[in-house]
Amino acid sequence: MTGSQGTSRAVARRTVVAAAAGGAGLAAVLTACGGPDSPAGSAAGQPAAGGTTGAGTGGSTGGGGGGQVLAKTADIPEGGGKVVGKVVVTQPRAGEFKAFSATCTHAGCAVKDVADGVINCPCHGSQFDATDGSVKAGPATSPLPAARITVDGDSIKLA
Repeated sequence: MTGSQGTSRAVARRTVVAAAAGGAGLAAVLTACGGPDSPAGSAAGQPAAGGTTGAGTGGSTGGGGGGQVLAKTADIPEGGGKVVGKVVVTQPRAGEFKAFSATCTHAGCAVKDVADGVINCPCHGSQFDATDGSVKAGPATSPLPAARITVDGDSIKLA
């Protein structure tokens, strides 16, 4: 084998290895982002799916049970909400608090804000109902998974 053939093969091998590593990295990123066939709430670290509780629905707990404090009730505007890490907390009606995954079910982007009863995703314009997480405008086709919360005094906690 001549020197130039050995160099060409080494370069070609490095190119294939680099391309394979890049593909693996892309697969990891796409898996982390989720997609239309993988509900955002099913990944590790996402809020558990299920019902929510709130002061307006008799879900207030008494003895300061466990759970991470997400927000104070005064911090969540009526008809609006607040994104707190991987959860979006809403107050559709006075004293009624709901929570959902803050990961858009379309492409895995983090939702940005809540206004006029709508949870907004900045990436592709999906909108979700702040009352039940259902899709109000696409391209998302799946609702935001609910997160379980409790209201303990003036604290909203993950259940």
